Amino acid sequence: MAEKIKLSNVLASEALPAHLARGVIEERLRSAILDGRLPPGTAVRQQELATLYGVSRMPVREALRQLEAQALLRVEMHKGAVVAPLIGEDAVDTYGLRVLLETEALRQSIPLLDADDIARARGYIQQLENETRHAEIGRLNRLLHMALYSKAHNQKLLRLIENELNEEERFLRFHLSSMGLGKLTQDDHNALVDAACEKRVDDAVQVLEQHLNNGARVIRQYLDSQAAR
Repeated sequence: MAEKIKLSNVLASEALPAHLARGVIEERLRSAILDGRLPPGTAVRQQELATLYGVSRMPVREALRQLEAQALLRVEMHKGAVVAPLIGEDAVDTYGLRVLLETEALRQSIPLLDADDIARARGYIQQLENETRHAEIGRLNRLLHMALYSKAHNQKLLRLIENELNEEERFLRFHLSSMGLGKLTQDDHNALVDAACEKRVDDAVQVLEQHLNNGARVIRQYLDSQAAR
């Protein structure tokens, strides 16, 4: 079972400098969770990580808190930190929240986007057009959306959005094939970037709302199909 997995079988043992430990541990755990090496339910024990990296438990604890804030870990009674489920019943509600957060960020950001921002967003779309690896699709999708929101002045809003996009990235990595989505169309993304480029804020917001509502509908159908099995 997943919780029996030893972290030492997944993460290479390495002594880390104290000042780098928290960030390195967070990133390595995050990568292992996102690419499936640490599946849902895996226990992530502080002492095991501290021993693995030759550090005290303090930077480990801080790294785990960051991953919990990103919804990649959760704390369970008698187990401590474990890798969170890929997707829960609240996923559709999460998309509703994303509509509120991301449309506001888009409204704030579009007037300040410059040619470099638009070029970066179009570059991500071009990569998505040719990408078949699910892990990379999830990463590029997150980067594309954040590029369009990047000029929003509310930094806390951007942090909240990035946490939600991290959750979607993880979902995309694992379930594109099982949901039968095949190759994802970039029509919505292209329309979104076109509207942003031309400073058509209301049109861009409408495209984004449609895009996210479509995502919520696909996930609802997927959850319903899983429940029916």
